[in-house]
Amino acid sequence: MTVHLEQKSLEAFLEAVQKLDAGFRGLPAFRSSAPGSERMAEALAATAERLHDNYPYFHPLYAGQMLKPPHPVARLAYALAMWINPNNHALDGGRASSAMEKEAVAEIAAMFGWKEFLGHLCGGGTIANLEALWVASQMHPGKKILASQQAHYTHKRISAVLQLQFECVPSDARGRMDLNALARCVAGGDVGTVVVTLGTTATGSVDPLPEILGLRAKHGFRIHADAAYGGYFRLAGNLGEQATRSLERIGEADSIVIDPHKHGLQPYGCGCVLFRDPSAGRFYKHDSPYTYFSSAELHLGEISLECSRPGAAAAALWTTQKLLPLARGGEFARGLERGRAAALIFYERIEKDERFAAAFRPELDIVIFAPRAKSVSEMSTLSRRIFDAAAKRNLHLAVAEMPVVFWGENLGAIERDRETMTCLRSVLMKPEHLEWIPRIWDVLSAATSEVLGAEETSRAARQES
Repeated sequence: MTVHLEQKSLEAFLEAVQKLDAGFRGLPAFRSSAPGSERMAEALAATAERLHDNYPYFHPLYAGQMLKPPHPVARLAYALAMWINPNNHALDGGRASSAMEKEAVAEIAAMFGWKEFLGHLCGGGTIANLEALWVASQMHPGKKILASQQAHYTHKRISAVLQLQFECVPSDARGRMDLNALARCVAGGDVGTVVVTLGTTATGSVDPLPEILGLRAKHGFRIHADAAYGGYFRLAGNLGEQATRSLERIGEADSIVIDPHKHGLQPYGCGCVLFRDPSAGRFYKHDSPYTYFSSAELHLGEISLECSRPGAAAAALWTTQKLLPLARGGEFARGLERGRAAALIFYERIEKDERFAAAFRPELDIVIFAPRAKSVSEMSTLSRRIFDAAAKRNLHLAVAEMPVVFWGENLGAIERDRETMTCLRSVLMKPEHLEWIPRIWDVLSAATSEVLGAEETSRAARQES
């Protein structure tokens, strides 16, 4: 039988469970009375059956949404911590895992050049961005939040939840914040925070941070770097000049969000929020009659809007970073570079193929493209058909709705009868994607030929009738 799901690590896991158990050897023996234990195998088998109804996110032929499988050591460390089920809210609920969280978060902050900071893990980028914008609103009460049109929709939604003024800044033809438009927006002095997206969810575009830092020096707003997707690429050595310049200066932002459950090889949910000024902790100050008394040391719940949080997430992140340190030139960084290289090769193949119209050259590891046709409307229809035809061949891409301006002159004489285009999108974030590009291309090519051939046959039939 062909094995697709990694299983060798289970041997190391059993050894780790036994080592964990040995650490509690001094306790009186007892027998677990978990209800239904004798029927666990049956219940787990049923779960395995239900989980078949998923795309194969772990496989290189899944090249659609930004779903990167956690590293085996992260899965196992998370499961190992589940034998204790620590809660990283108060220290007495998660002593070891709280220390591991502080150490792991410090390593992430050091990646951006920060030694003094305030930060913690949270459920994901949404909550991390909520905390960053909440602190921003306390720093500059009554002032606007700005983000680009291609920023994640969560910023507009969070601003509404926090009852903050929010304004979208137009994006340029490469999905980045338009500097001229931003300059006009901040000129009035009523902007408190500008969200700089370092790796948009749609295309992986990187906002021009150095130039935005220049505007901050003039107008005095805060900069929040939403690097949920692209932050780890600061370690990659094969980015373009503009993306490199922006990521090199991310440490000059006032706050940063990064998602270890994207490129950090972690299970969902694991986000991280960082503040350059540790005094931001004053906004979190609160009293609790039943926690924070076991130690004078800082409890993570004292600097977090979330209360109960899984210490297992901290254990998984700490273990992964122990195995794969966040260093340029290291194994972790090379994995990012392989995904970036895969995206460039894939983009170049698309660009050279007359059947496709490529959008702009990717800045990270996301490629957007569409099949050529007489009009943008026809291209949109064919994109969906190719998506379906590829899926039948076990190649899973994604469909997205993007501004037509992203294609620039690449559309040639194609009729621009819509302002947006339904296109194909591929996130090549697995290191294995690099060696699988030839196979991915062959399947995509076959699916495209099938769809375009059927379209030509249909068109000919319509003309004859």
